[in-house]
Amino acid sequence: MEGRVDLEPTPFLSLFAAFSYGIASMAMVFINKAVLMQYAYSMTLLTLQQLATTLLIHFGKVMGYTKAKAVNMPTAKKLLPVSVFYNANVAFALASLKGVNIPMYIALKRLTPLAVLVFGFFRGKSRPSTQVSLSVIFTAIGVVIAALGDFSFDLHGYTMALTSVFFQTMYLVLVEKSGAEDGLSSVEIMFYNSLLSLPFLLFLIIATGEFPHSVAVLSGKAYSFAFLVILVISLIMGIVLNYTMFLCTIVNSALTTTIVGVLKGVGSTTLGFVLLGGVQVHALNVTGLVINTAGGVWYSYAKYQQKKKIPRKVLSEEEQLKNTN
Repeated sequence: MEGRVDLEPTPFLSLFAAFSYGIASMAMVFINKAVLMQYAYSMTLLTLQQLATTLLIHFGKVMGYTKAKAVNMPTAKKLLPVSVFYNANVAFALASLKGVNIPMYIALKRLTPLAVLVFGFFRGKSRPSTQVSLSVIFTAIGVVIAALGDFSFDLHGYTMALTSVFFQTMYLVLVEKSGAEDGLSSVEIMFYNSLLSLPFLLFLIIATGEFPHSVAVLSGKAYSFAFLVILVISLIMGIVLNYTMFLCTIVNSALTTTIVGVLKGVGSTTLGFVLLGGVQVHALNVTGLVINTAGGVWYSYAKYQQKKKIPRKVLSEEEQLKNTN
């Protein structure tokens, strides 16, 4: 067959992938916060989520429900550092949720673009556009102002959130540099990520002293039906979130995933003022969060405009075959 190969997803699939990731991402913040208010062992929770993902995909593959390929060692080696940084990011993010209210947690996580720009500067990458730079600075100023008015300021929680930003930055840089995820389906990426993360997470829960105490506490809480329900929902949503995130990135782009993340942050920030303990309102805190959110939206818009200016090349089938040989 000659001519161009149309690999573009349908508009419905693109919209569904973005919408489902936004909903899952927003819900996951509140579900994890609800679990951590009763069960403070964040890394054990993450380990359980990744174990559930690994087992589900494995048994789905054995029973013929998924078409994930067998584990390939060269691919696994490429994805190992990506997986380590991804899980370090999530582990520290969960740890920060124990002490930081949801609006401030989201505001702190919006510092990731600033960290990426700083890291890119030291790597000698090209200078970002004025709009991107200003939006990132605007976001950071919002965090500082919001923190000054945060009545529930928790130094440990803030430190964990900022550490999470560092690991998320390293994760994004590694993904961009390695390209290890190219050619893999969202289910396959999930399987590699969850499988490779288990040794790393097991080491962490032992090294930090969570294990075996966390298991003993979990056994004691097993008699609480309400806790079991929210824990099972958390495990299921961990799978759903990972799947929708990878699906959105594959079907759309990493930029779309980032923009959806910012937009869901607006909804999460608003709901965070009233749900799960809420936030004690202070003018500085609200002003800072508004500035931070506006900076996040501005950043997404600036990156979207930047992406539109890049000419898109559609390869013919012959060219694609040539590039794969």
